[in-house]
Amino acid sequence: MVMMPKRVKYRKLQKGNRRGVATTGSTLAFGEFGLKVLENGWIKNTQIEAVRVILARQLHKGGKLWIRIFPDKSITKKPAEVRMGKGKGELDHWVCVVKRGRVLFELGGVQEEFARQCFRAAAYKLPMRTKFITRTQK
Repeated sequence: MVMMPKRVKYRKLQKGNRRGVATTGSTLAFGEFGLKVLENGWIKNTQIEAVRVILARQLHKGGKLWIRIFPDKSITKKPAEVRMGKGKGELDHWVCVVKRGRVLFELGGVQEEFARQCFRAAAYKLPMRTKFITRTQK
């Protein structure tokens, strides 16, 4: 199950801005534990799916997972060895723009040590540095 929008107003988007600090989505909203990102960048839909699979397997029938990000930005790519011009390339994949301080995933209904272990495994699948947070400390 690859995450992507059902429909979009414009198929091809401009690069946009990755600088700054997250103002919304920077605190825990659902679970007791979270995975917060410490760098700005893009997270691909395949990377989000890889983390979802890892966390779902580790949770198996215990606890709840919330995914706080969604890939709604299309990225285009031109084929290899194609000359300049002839328009923007075809759609290649979808990404989510994340700014530092954004909570990516949340877990609830599990012990803290188990949540740490789950998020450590998940962090290996992500392209940027992350931090484990709890309700008490941000």
